[in-house]
Amino acid sequence: MTETRALAAPRPLLLADGRDAASAWTLDPAMRHLNHGSFGAVPRVAQERQSALRDEMERAPVAWFPRLPGRIAAARSAIAGHLRVQARDLALVPNASAGASVVYAALGARPGGDIVVTDHGYGAVTMGAERLARRWGARVRTAHVPLGADARQACTAVMSQVDERVALIVLDQITSATGRLMPVGLVGSEAARHGIPLLVDGAHAPGLLPAPMEGLVCDAWVGNLHKWGCAPRGTAALVARGPLREELHPLIDSWSAAEPFPDRFDQQGTIDATGCLAAPAALDFVDRTWGWDTARAYMDELAGYGARVVAAAFEASGGPAEPVDVGMPVPGMRLVRLPEGLGATRIEADALRDRATEELGVEAAFTSFGGIGYLRLSAHVYNTPGDYEYFADACVPVVERWAREARSGG
Repeated sequence: MTETRALAAPRPLLLADGRDAASAWTLDPAMRHLNHGSFGAVPRVAQERQSALRDEMERAPVAWFPRLPGRIAAARSAIAGHLRVQARDLALVPNASAGASVVYAALGARPGGDIVVTDHGYGAVTMGAERLARRWGARVRTAHVPLGADARQACTAVMSQVDERVALIVLDQITSATGRLMPVGLVGSEAARHGIPLLVDGAHAPGLLPAPMEGLVCDAWVGNLHKWGCAPRGTAALVARGPLREELHPLIDSWSAAEPFPDRFDQQGTIDATGCLAAPAALDFVDRTWGWDTARAYMDELAGYGARVVAAAFEASGGPAEPVDVGMPVPGMRLVRLPEGLGATRIEADALRDRATEELGVEAAFTSFGGIGYLRLSAHVYNTPGDYEYFADACVPVVERWAREARSGG
């Protein structure tokens, strides 16, 4: 590590007792974890809370399940406070894709009604939109948003696909593959002016944005709590404020099916809801230990540092020279362009992810957009500058070799 690099590095966050932040997690210390944005990481306190709840459930299931709706409602209230929304507007669902499926199922038959998505959209959510379009006898229109587009340019690109035949717009708040914001506020206002429902996929927003729905006009918003919020997996929020909310139902009918939104989501048969009940413990842990504003500022500074260090290492090896301009940057996420020959498609990028885990001991996100491969960096409080310096020093030369082999067909 050079002196210049050390001076530019942010100071790692510590626990109150002076230990490294990573000691509050159970992540494998032999692995470098540079991809928090995909599946998150659950702190010990939330794991222990979930384990205690599971023990309680197994000791007396007949007592557990009848009381569960009330406990879910209490968890919803706590989660709503973190998201800065009203608890009466928030339902809990297994993940953002499940929330999107709830919205798709709620929309009545609109024969010939097209659906607008973007080329940055999350694959599973777009697949759901395609299935809905087939059901309607319509088609999905894909708006091309240039990677470096600013808010106005991105909004114009989306709305250029809108005419009288469009019945739904689906837009990411933070894109997965490209790690950038989309102008959901601008598009929401335009969609409302045209009378078109808007579904916002905010999968990455909870924890990363302080108030993801502030000033946002949309019919439904979905966001994962298990990513930046560090909740147990299978925990997400579905927020609805407009008339569509009364048409939203769980994908499985249960004994609360006749209740109003969002209460009808609080009882789902014998599903293991301990993740939802433990989610506030994860959100509270970060808030109590550092404060979310401090945590977000550190994540953003660290991700920026990591991108500069990794991009400089690629440049020194003759590769791409700088972090990527994404037009509307996201706190805590950055893109670095990969050398030519790597990650040109999603399948190739996923193969790189698996190879990096097996051969480099690194959990990293490799993505693809427009036929170009990228390394997507996503930092959390347990990451340190050393994680990115390790990747630059030990992994970049190997990735460069992979690229040379790919270009030569070796």
